[in-house]
Amino acid sequence: MTKSYVTPAVRDFVEKINQLSGTEHQNLAKIFDITFTNTLETTLEEDEKNNIFVLTGDIPAMWQRDSTAQLRPYLVMAQTDPEVAQVILKVVQRQFFNMNLDPYANAFNLTGNNHGHQTDKTAMGPWIWERKYELDSLCYPVQLAYLLYKNTGLTAQFDATFVAAVKQLLDVIATEQHHEEQSTYRFERTEDRPEDTLENAGLGKPVGYTGMSWSGFRPSDDACVYGYLVPANMFAVVILRYLHEIFTTVLNEPTLAQKAQQLAIEIQTGIEKYGTTTNQAGEKVYAYEVDGLGHAVIMDDGNIPNLMSAPYLDYLAMDDPTYLATRKTLLSPENPYYYAGKYGQGLGSPHTPENYIWPIGLSIQGLTQPDHAEKLRILALLANTTAGTNMMHEGFDVENPANFTREWFSWANMMFCELLMDYLGLPVKK
Repeated sequence: MTKSYVTPAVRDFVEKINQLSGTEHQNLAKIFDITFTNTLETTLEEDEKNNIFVLTGDIPAMWQRDSTAQLRPYLVMAQTDPEVAQVILKVVQRQFFNMNLDPYANAFNLTGNNHGHQTDKTAMGPWIWERKYELDSLCYPVQLAYLLYKNTGLTAQFDATFVAAVKQLLDVIATEQHHEEQSTYRFERTEDRPEDTLENAGLGKPVGYTGMSWSGFRPSDDACVYGYLVPANMFAVVILRYLHEIFTTVLNEPTLAQKAQQLAIEIQTGIEKYGTTTNQAGEKVYAYEVDGLGHAVIMDDGNIPNLMSAPYLDYLAMDDPTYLATRKTLLSPENPYYYAGKYGQGLGSPHTPENYIWPIGLSIQGLTQPDHAEKLRILALLANTTAGTNMMHEGFDVENPANFTREWFSWANMMFCELLMDYLGLPVKK
């Protein structure tokens, strides 16, 4: 049974959002109240080490990616509320406990209970719910640990477990720069979603060396078409820079600092050399995936990291010319997963049905552009497509929002909260 972490300070913060929203935006404030408290009421559970395990929502497992996004908006409260800061600290400590268990796994069990996809052909273990290797699953815990430090000054998260896990993280990212020659990672699935199997006996499609790091799966948990997922590599550059700073200014680890810095340089060079292509108008844009052998795919997915999220991740500025050309392309029919209909338009995903757009993608669309009126337009679109539930879903039908996937999806709820906070002038400090 999960414990509620809704404190009087949390209720005060919700009331602050209510007041800032004003009478004209009470519908947004109501959704914020429900979603901001829901994560604290229903998804957090203390484990046997007094760390905090985070349920993704309607799946009884903790995703390294989702758990960061679920906690990130609380960083604003953590700036002045030590109790909330301690909750985030315990989540970070659980994330690096998970990473130490297996840096290739994306989702974990509360205990070593053998739940999850134990029949997958990969090196499963009792603590692992799923072992799809996603580069972003290494990046997200570092982001939360770093932002906790920046927003509160806390450094307790940078303990021996953190250092041990980061050593594995750096080794994996470096190994996966040479996936076919050096990696022992394999993944095949014969049950549930056999389309998630990596071909070539679990190794994946051939790739050439680019300096980027290979990823088997996207943040949707779908298999990559090509092995170099460009937005995940953008995220890797950012967190590697974070690690260089941490190991230089907080911890005295010059060898690790140098390794992180060198990997960041190699990956960014690879992105800019191999991770771009041209759109139908002949403009230079970032590809979603490439293989280093001349193939590239122009698309974007509603899950984060995606190309739309590059400024949100701090890889580049919102007004970067290549980003703006990419963004324009992604929000057009040239992106096969851009859908428009009676109730809205935005990014969908091959993970969900055709013509379903993602609230997560809409929230990122709002967070990665500076226009205040556009943020409000997207917030109104989100509020008007909950099908009366006052909560965000995974995806909804642009012709009928009553058709949606995942009734309870904490990540999407918290992305709405972050967008509203940003609109009201309460962004997370980076």
